[in-house]
Amino acid sequence: MRSIDDFNFRDKRALIRVDFNVPLDASFQITDTTRIDAAIPTINKILKDGGSVILMSHLGRPKSGPEEKFSLKHIISYLSEKLGCPVKFAEDCTGPSAVELAAGLKPGEVLLLENLRFHKEEEKGDEGFAHQLADLGDVYINDAFGTAHRAHASTVVIAKFFPDAKLFGYIMSHEIFNIDKILKDTPRPFTAILGGAKVSGKIEIINHLMDKVDNLVIGGGMMFTFIKAMGGDVGASLVEDELLELAKNTVEGAKMLGVNLYLPPDAVVADAFSNDANRKICSAYDIQIPWMGLDIGPASCQKFKHAIDKSGAILWNGPMGVFEMRNFEEGTKFIAKAIAKATENGAFTLIGGGDSVAAINKYGLARQISYVSTGGGAMLEYIEGKELPGIKAILD
Repeated sequence: MRSIDDFNFRDKRALIRVDFNVPLDASFQITDTTRIDAAIPTINKILKDGGSVILMSHLGRPKSGPEEKFSLKHIISYLSEKLGCPVKFAEDCTGPSAVELAAGLKPGEVLLLENLRFHKEEEKGDEGFAHQLADLGDVYINDAFGTAHRAHASTVVIAKFFPDAKLFGYIMSHEIFNIDKILKDTPRPFTAILGGAKVSGKIEIINHLMDKVDNLVIGGGMMFTFIKAMGGDVGASLVEDELLELAKNTVEGAKMLGVNLYLPPDAVVADAFSNDANRKICSAYDIQIPWMGLDIGPASCQKFKHAIDKSGAILWNGPMGVFEMRNFEEGTKFIAKAIAKATENGAFTLIGGGDSVAAINKYGLARQISYVSTGGGAMLEYIEGKELPGIKAILD
């Protein structure tokens, strides 16, 4: 591991790829600061050493050039407050202004570059663009685990211009350490809890985890594909009919491997996809049209808690229901609290994926979890056993 702890940044300009892709409301106020907060220790390490910092990130998905709603200038105030010093801002990530501001940085100063994705060359992995970025700093640090699975100019190509000065920041180091801990040095029993809307987004992670877990818990919208595959009636619930055979094979595979597969026995159903819809609790295997399942029921919560309580390690990815709606959040809230309690009782717990992280933050439980991953897609691909380009670029 090439850690920043092994490097002295005195009089060095550290070019850090961070993940400041944070949600903004209509007034451009940050609604979840998790990703910015996580990057502060890495930045502070460089400043404490007597170096200066140049931050580069993307924000959102701008389609063609600069857009006001995707400008990183909206985070300057919060970032300055967190660092306790004014943050300079370059209105472009390349060009004369960025070069001048970077060259003029003094030890202890911080410069934030404008959104990398205002240039199409970023996502294309353009070498010339990467070279322009590289010229701004003396040392390259990748601390953007959330983009480690993307082979972009600022996450992969740029590393070749720093053959002897490329490092992982604290976020990257901690992400790799904690995910490896749950995959390679797993306290038993190991329980994976998977939720979210669709099975299709979780096929590979299910396959990769199947021979590693003792318990596999399925909730969220994806549960209805499994329940229908087993002959249940799911009414108007979300189902991926093209994956019914796969779901059936997964159930059989779990039996063959001795994995305890937990499916919800009951569900909270509604007659419309709305917080104000009529709702009731019924068997998850006997839902009649027009009713649809929008959350796991109380019996499911207790069944899942049984697995959680006896676990030595827990991985959670995906909510148990439509937790954004107040009337369909109880399942997700219950599981979040159960995982927090398991952590208190000594289990190692890892939560990742945008919705799962949003849920754990919503219920104020993040500090009661062993590790909350900042990378959704990157975490899933790493767990699936894929080599992440952003990690490989530093290690090569």
